Amino acid sequence: MSASGLTAQELAALPDAPDAVQQQDTQQPTPSDAPPKQTKRILGIVPNFRAVSTDEKLPPQTVKDKFMDATKDSFDYSSLVIPALIAGYDQARNSTPEFGQGAAGYGRYFWHSAVDQTSENYMVEFVMPSLTKQDSRYYTLGRGGFWRRTGYALSRAVITRDDNAREVFNTSEVVGAGAAAGLSNLYYPSRERTFSNTAQQWGLDVGIDAFTFALKEFWPDVNQKLFHGKQ
Repeated sequence: MSASGLTAQELAALPDAPDAVQQQDTQQPTPSDAPPKQTKRILGIVPNFRAVSTDEKLPPQTVKDKFMDATKDSFDYSSLVIPALIAGYDQARNSTPEFGQGAAGYGRYFWHSAVDQTSENYMVEFVMPSLTKQDSRYYTLGRGGFWRRTGYALSRAVITRDDNAREVFNTSEVVGAGAAAGLSNLYYPSRERTFSNTAQQWGLDVGIDAFTFALKEFWPDVNQKLFHGKQ
């Protein structure tokens, strides 16, 4: 039916065309400006189970959650990478002469590094967080400039959240890493059981964790930029 066939009452009921188009346009969804999300792995290999995406709200961790996170980090297939690298580095500088050189020596360096990593994981991610009621997860900042986000990530080595989402001193990391370093004296040669070596191991554990926090912080951006979020 043409417009000329409509009654005056029907014509008055029709919406004004430009206004209708404008109203329809304003109702179109706009692209989200939310930061990209974390993935379970970095580059499809490195475990990233404890990273929380920006603005994501999660319930408090249970003791079982903390135990399972430590177990996944310790026995994931990729957990061999860091001990293998540290073992090669330590053997190259002959840090523990009692271990010797060659394949047998490397094996000794490797299993000691693997036990170091496992004990540190359980102390930092399970034992101490359970005792202190702290959250062992990494909460991504996701906003701000490079230096602000880097500073935030590195600061998580000494600042964390408790189970009530309040920021507190990261006892789990600092004390847990120190306890793990102290335990290493049980299986290293007696000559190596010095305060200096224990402190060095303590600092190495905290430093590696701080580095991984920075890696977790920027991984979603790298994933989005290079892989379009497909990793």
